[in-house]
Amino acid sequence: MSTIQKILLAVACVLYAVTIYGFFNFDEMVLVVFFMMHSLCLLVFCYRTYSEVKNGEAESDTRQQEIGLQFAERDKEIANLQSLLTEKENQFLGLSRESDVLKFDMEKLEQTNKELKEELAKKEEESTVKNEPAAVLSALLPPADDPDSSEPSVVNIVELANAARNELMESAKKANLHVSVSCIQETLLVRADANRLKVLFKNIIDNSIKYMNKPGSLVITISSLGDDIFIVLKDTGEGLAQKETKHIFELNYQGSNRLSGNGLGLAQAKAIVEYYGGTIYAKSTVGGGMGIYIQLPA
Repeated sequence: MSTIQKILLAVACVLYAVTIYGFFNFDEMVLVVFFMMHSLCLLVFCYRTYSEVKNGEAESDTRQQEIGLQFAERDKEIANLQSLLTEKENQFLGLSRESDVLKFDMEKLEQTNKELKEELAKKEEESTVKNEPAAVLSALLPPADDPDSSEPSVVNIVELANAARNELMESAKKANLHVSVSCIQETLLVRADANRLKVLFKNIIDNSIKYMNKPGSLVITISSLGDDIFIVLKDTGEGLAQKETKHIFELNYQGSNRLSGNGLGLAQAKAIVEYYGGTIYAKSTVGGGMGIYIQLPA
């Protein structure tokens, strides 16, 4: 109850008391005046009470609407936060899956590098590849980009592998051979001549094109371990018997499953690898494809 209501109620009570008293002491005219004043105070009191109730209800409705809007805004914010949380969780799961795949690839490459190093060690002790005379291998070397330079430049071997693949893309498509280059790093540097390394990749890709004899793929995997670069070129072709595989790097040797070629490509590839102090060998079985394994000092 407001202060005005209290005053009005008090005045009405006083006037009522005066009116009762006036029945015995005042004339009729004065009695009527006090009674009307008493009634007027009651009316004003009732009006004020009614107005405050209505105002209170209106304020309550307004407050409820404001609270409803606040709750709606809060619900909207919660929904947005939940959506953002879901998005972040999906991103985290995606990164987790990518991390697992990358971890698997790295473990696979480490295992491949380990096997390759062991195989290279065996090949160094007991080579199954016939060594050509040094003068013949030197004559097989393709021209360098800068023949006058005394020191080879530092080149990105991953970029050169992709360049060789792109140059032979059309020939590979005609032979139904899909060629891909796989490397965790975009850049692996090696001190060698760019043109010669590109010829190395082109000769081996071209060899797969000529000897596949069926649709398939050639995967070129490049990795590094310590101070060495390891390259594995594995196709899904018909492959060769072991007695033929050990001769494929010999000059003018042509396998029994060839479609074309003069037997110079792999001999030249061997000359390039050995010129830069590396090692190259091949593994193959009939129906199991051909794998060529290369180690180059970085």
